[in-house]
Amino acid sequence: MRLHRLDITAFGPFGASQSVDFDDLSAAGLFLLHGPTGAGKTSVLDAVCYALYGSVPGARQGGGQGMTLRSDHAAVGTRTEVRLELTVAGRRLEITRQPPRERPKLRGRGTTVDKAQTWLREYDATARAWKDLSRSHQEIGEEITQLLGMSREQFCQVVLLPQGDFARFLRADAEARGKLLGRLFDTRRFAEVEKRLAERRRATEAQVREGDAGLLADAHRMQQAAGDAMELPELAPGEPGLAEAVLGAAAVARCTARELLTIADCRLADAESAQAAAGRRLTDVRELDRLQRRFAEARERAARLAERADAHRAAQERMERARKAGAVAPALELRDAADGEHRMAADAEARARARLPRALADAGAAGLAAAARRAAEELGGLESARRAERRLAELVEERAGLQRQERADDEVRQEAESWLADWEAARTRLQSRLDSAQEAATRAEQLAVQRDPAQRRLAAARQRDRLTDDTEQARRRALASAEDAVAARAHWLDLKEQRLHGIAAELAANLTDGTPCAVCGATEHPAPARKGAGHVDRDAEERALTAYQAADERRARDERHLGTVREALAAATAEAGDAPTDRLAQEAEDVERAYARARATASGLHAAQEELRRAEGEREQRVAAQQQAAVRSASRVAGRERLEREQASLDEELTRARGTAESVAARAAQLERRAALLTEAADAARVAEDAAQRLKDADARLADAAFRAGFDTPADAAAALLDDTAHRELQRRLDAWQSEDAAVRAVLAEADTTDAARRPPADLAAAERAAADAGRRLREASSARDAAARCRAELDRLSAHATTSVRRLAPLREEHSRVARLASLAAGTSADNERRMRLESYVLAARLEQVAAAATARLLRMSSGRYTLVHSDDRTGRGRSGLGLHVVDAWTGRERDTATLSGGETFFASLALALGLADVVTDEAGGVRLDTLFIDEGFGSLDDQTLDEVLDVLDALRERDRSVGIVSHVADLRRRIHAQLEVVKGRSGSVLRQRGVG
Repeated sequence: MRLHRLDITAFGPFGASQSVDFDDLSAAGLFLLHGPTGAGKTSVLDAVCYALYGSVPGARQGGGQGMTLRSDHAAVGTRTEVRLELTVAGRRLEITRQPPRERPKLRGRGTTVDKAQTWLREYDATARAWKDLSRSHQEIGEEITQLLGMSREQFCQVVLLPQGDFARFLRADAEARGKLLGRLFDTRRFAEVEKRLAERRRATEAQVREGDAGLLADAHRMQQAAGDAMELPELAPGEPGLAEAVLGAAAVARCTARELLTIADCRLADAESAQAAAGRRLTDVRELDRLQRRFAEARERAARLAERADAHRAAQERMERARKAGAVAPALELRDAADGEHRMAADAEARARARLPRALADAGAAGLAAAARRAAEELGGLESARRAERRLAELVEERAGLQRQERADDEVRQEAESWLADWEAARTRLQSRLDSAQEAATRAEQLAVQRDPAQRRLAAARQRDRLTDDTEQARRRALASAEDAVAARAHWLDLKEQRLHGIAAELAANLTDGTPCAVCGATEHPAPARKGAGHVDRDAEERALTAYQAADERRARDERHLGTVREALAAATAEAGDAPTDRLAQEAEDVERAYARARATASGLHAAQEELRRAEGEREQRVAAQQQAAVRSASRVAGRERLEREQASLDEELTRARGTAESVAARAAQLERRAALLTEAADAARVAEDAAQRLKDADARLADAAFRAGFDTPADAAAALLDDTAHRELQRRLDAWQSEDAAVRAVLAEADTTDAARRPPADLAAAERAAADAGRRLREASSARDAAARCRAELDRLSAHATTSVRRLAPLREEHSRVARLASLAAGTSADNERRMRLESYVLAARLEQVAAAATARLLRMSSGRYTLVHSDDRTGRGRSGLGLHVVDAWTGRERDTATLSGGETFFASLALALGLADVVTDEAGGVRLDTLFIDEGFGSLDDQTLDEVLDVLDALRERDRSVGIVSHVADLRRRIHAQLEVVKGRSGSVLRQRGVG
């Protein structure tokens, strides 16, 4: 990285713009940055850091996100800015940064904050021009950090070697030295490894404890299942040997459970044998009791049957009479049916004869049938008359239809003739309307082209008139603003001059006895100046300056507004020309009216075309309708004559057929009703005669059947009959008595039942009590056996689960043991880590050893070969080792602590350490070449010889094309180093001056 140019504006102590040409300073290789204390030497380095990283080192950043970086000497309107041009990684870049600032609002009262701005540009050697890369703070920060390969802290330690930091580093303890090296070399990843190992150890330990807790839970469940037959190990989760103890106790419990199960099986077998014997005894007693009760019940049923014997014989006799009457039942049913049919036929015959004429009321069935046939024959002869009557009605309707058609055709012909008479006039009128609409459409297209130019000219003319007035008003406002600005500036300059004339009194107001004067340095002030009447102080001058700046801003704003209005007026004049606005408005209005009239007329073009087309179509339709009506009229004449002849023939035929009736239909209805009545009466007479004969035959058959069945009269046979319900009830009683008698005889004849009746009564209660006791003992034995089986099964299951858990936890235990050893080793707490060195400290110790080796190469030259820096990993007290730093004195051959070095020795040792650290950090950052370095203070503690040797070492850096800037106010360095950048302090702010450059 090489710096080329730095531009500073309103930054730190620099109120105005200042520039630093690092190319000229770097030509000499070694240059001096000097100036009085507080002039701003460190601010130059802060500006470089701010340009690269957007912030300054340490506490100088302050609060307010960089708002404290603004110079108090800067003018109100001047924006704080830092621009740095540098080459890094072969690319020439320019970085510009503006921190946020608070300024007065342009409108109203109060202040507002302008946001920070950042620009990054790159020089294109091919195009010989700068090109913009980005304006994003984040993108620019990431790009610069990636190119440099260092954070801000690393850059400030490596490039801007700070005053006093490395002397403190040289004397610091291991912990403070580790913090600085950790920031420079970014060993957070190794600390993260330690953290991750510790977290992993805690995680695996928690998993092991969780697994052991589950194993203990299984052991507690096994103890609950085994009762007092299992003892739990007195170990906590995570303690060694827990798994083996739990598995051993589980094995003992399983063996005990198997023995208990064997005993329970034997007891269950004995209980089952006793229960089977008691069951057989109970079955025998129950069977004896059943047979004895069966025999007693049979004796009781036999006694009841003997009591009902007379009733049973009467029922048998009643059933026999009913059986005989059953042979007469068909004859009785036949006679009843014949009697019913006879009565119904007689009633029907009487009703039919009542509706006949008196002449036929007493006629027989044959006479009535002959009269019905004659009426039917006469009715058949009227069918032809019916057809003629229907045809006559159709003829009347056809003639009426012909008359209606004739009238409709006459109306069509008359309407068509009337319409066609006016056709030519209507056609001429429609064609004229169509021609007018077409001409209007053409005229509207021509006027449409003229509308937009006329409207644009009119709008431009109106804007021209309005801008003419605005221009005059803007000119007057700009003139008044300019006069106000001139007056405000004159007032400010007058007040400033008055203040300068009375500045002595203002300075004297701050004088106190014994304090040196800021002008002459005297400590006595015999006659200090006094403020006179009308004295102008700093506040009055600043208020006048603020008023002048505000007036000048108003003047610039009014002049910009005047220029804008004049440009708009010129554009409007070029568009509208010199024509008056009224004339342009009248021309535009005339064009609009003509266009509107033409559009209104042309809008009827389509309607006119459609109306003419419809009229022509209607003419064709009316001509065709007129011709068709004439053809239809000619064809109707012949049809009308044919209908008249057919109607006369039908009228004559119908007169003969109707007779005295009003119509053929009325005559047919009379004949149909007469034939129906005669037919019904004849049928009813024949049915009545047949029914009387069947009744006579049925009476004869019934008397014969009753005699053969043994009954004196048919009435006796009818009385002996039973209906279905009475017959079923009587048969049921007979069957029940016979079944009961057979069942009783069968039971009394059984040998087992008879033998059981001769034996003593059975004791069923005692046998049931014995069987119940045997069943209870069996259930108890079965429950005990099931409990033992469940205990064994549960212990087997829990033991298998515990064994699986132990096997599953085995890899986790091994991993926990391995991770715990690694974590303890990395944390420095393991017995294997003899020096109790943490992993991060080990890495930093290696880096510190590299730094010490690189620093020794320069320290030998600075100390004339006397001192060498060495790294020590010895422990200090009870602390941890790894970051010790000692110096070896070649004169004494002894190694001692760096705190024993003198002030000058501490400085050049610190400088050598800083340069060595810069080399190591540069290599760590990816080999980015650092061509510009700054060393801040410390040279005043060296004698002349040591100073020459230190400067020789620094001057030797030019061999590697490096440039080193020394920040110091030591006067002897100005004589030794010719290339200088001086910071001059003043009341209006500091300025920069370059000397001794080409």
